[in-house]
Amino acid sequence: MGQGSPLLVIISGPSGAGKDSVIRRMRELGFPFHFVVTMTTRPPRPDEVNGKDYFFVSEEEFESLLRRNGFLENALVYGYRYGVPKEQVKKALESGKDVIMRVDVQGARTLRRLIPDAVFIFLIPASEEELARRLRARHTEGEEALKTRLATAREEMMSIGEFDYVVVNADGHLDEAVQDIIAIITAEKCRTKPRRISL
Repeated sequence: MGQGSPLLVIISGPSGAGKDSVIRRMRELGFPFHFVVTMTTRPPRPDEVNGKDYFFVSEEEFESLLRRNGFLENALVYGYRYGVPKEQVKKALESGKDVIMRVDVQGARTLRRLIPDAVFIFLIPASEEELARRLRARHTEGEEALKTRLATAREEMMSIGEFDYVVVNADGHLDEAVQDIIAIITAEKCRTKPRRISL
């Protein structure tokens, strides 16, 4: 999109902020970005497609790439491993495409140190009630596990100041959240001092 060197856009936020929904909607609308596909050892949810939503791999495959230093960042979340393959991001940037990457709050912190010139966007729900409702709808687990996730999300909300932008993803307003992200990318393309991404 637009002029200048390609951007690396990091979309993060607490669990239940709707990171996956926002990315999926951006894809549906056909924006010319490269959407990074995260590798994970967790089993797919019913509506997820391998190679599109995530690369679903075994522990062994994940470990093997980890040993070869093949991830930009990786994390253990609720017992499953997630990682961003370095090669994929490098190739996309070299092709001149803006790259959109979704990571958790901890991952964003790591990337901020590694790639300070990336654009960091913090996605939040409109309210804590909305967050609780989303987490409840997603997980079949008990009330205790839900409490843990909510407490974690509350803590993650405190990291908002480490990000460049904040976007509210309210229930029923997904397209508005997407438009805000596009507006941020457009504005970034108009900077007098463009960001330079080097991996």
